[in-house]
Amino acid sequence: MEMAKGPSKKELGRFADTYKAASPEQQKICLQLILNAVFMEEQLTQLQAEIREKGVKSEYQNGENQWGEKKSVEVDVYNAMIKNYAAVIRQLGDMLPQAPPADDELTHFLKTGGGGAR
Repeated sequence: MEMAKGPSKKELGRFADTYKAASPEQQKICLQLILNAVFMEEQLTQLQAEIREKGVKSEYQNGENQWGEKKSVEVDVYNAMIKNYAAVIRQLGDMLPQAPPADDELTHFLKTGGGGAR
């Protein structure tokens, strides 16, 4: 039985800023979340390819005369995994320090009283 290779440094590197921003107490949890996110990304990519190739439905047959179409197993797995992936990414985002909001044009306008002649 062949051991599965782990994520590459490049794959993990995308999350380096998040890991570094986490407190020392959170870094172990952060690393596990990153490993799970990278794994789910790989699986989601494979599932997407299968769904594109086979479609979202699969045929089934129960007994001699009962058959039809149902949602494919890949779609069920994809739907569950994408929700978990989103939750992991949200958790990682929550570990980042909150940046001050950008001073966009509307904020500038409101702060300066409109800046135009009245």
